[in-house]
Amino acid sequence: MNEQTQMNTRWLDWVRELQAIAQTGLAYGKDPFDTERYERIRQLAAEIAAVYTGADFSRIHDLFAGEVGHATPKVDVRGVIFEDNKILLVKETKDGCWTLPGGWVDIGEAPSEACVRETYEESGFKTNAVKLLAVYDRAKHGHPPHLWHIYKLFFRCESLGAPEPLPPNTETEAVGFFAEDALPELSIGRVTPAQIKRLFEHYRNPDLPTDFD
Repeated sequence: MNEQTQMNTRWLDWVRELQAIAQTGLAYGKDPFDTERYERIRQLAAEIAAVYTGADFSRIHDLFAGEVGHATPKVDVRGVIFEDNKILLVKETKDGCWTLPGGWVDIGEAPSEACVRETYEESGFKTNAVKLLAVYDRAKHGHPPHLWHIYKLFFRCESLGAPEPLPPNTETEAVGFFAEDALPELSIGRVTPAQIKRLFEHYRNPDLPTDFD
């Protein structure tokens, strides 16, 4: 990320930090005057986000207010399946671009369980998660800005057989295997070309340690 881009997204860093301070303060604060201050901090975070994104203030404020307890990063998991030197990708209905199957980890799920579930729901492949290839801080890897601080976990998965028909869903509309030098247009909010390249390196060198940060 160049210096100009960093300056253009500093507001997002401020929003995340203000929201985290407010959320954690409201979780632990007992004094009513402190509660009022933390509520105001949350309002300011929502106001800043609304100004810079053009989104409705009430919608953003309600989104922030729905987050309770100690503020921590959200967890996104991605399933990595290789076959004949090709990687499995799914086509997103939202932007028409391609990504690794995956999504948010739900409460009560282990990350590997969420990865297996999301991979099946989005691709039709039943799998076992066999190795954690990477744990990336989304903000450090060239993705577009996002309101939440997100960790992305990439699991190498082994297919348990031929895929079933794509389960009914509103997120993906096609599935395919692609060679490293013939990738389709990627959904950069979900996966980047650099990440795909690194995953192929893991495929060729299975003893590589897990990447992090």
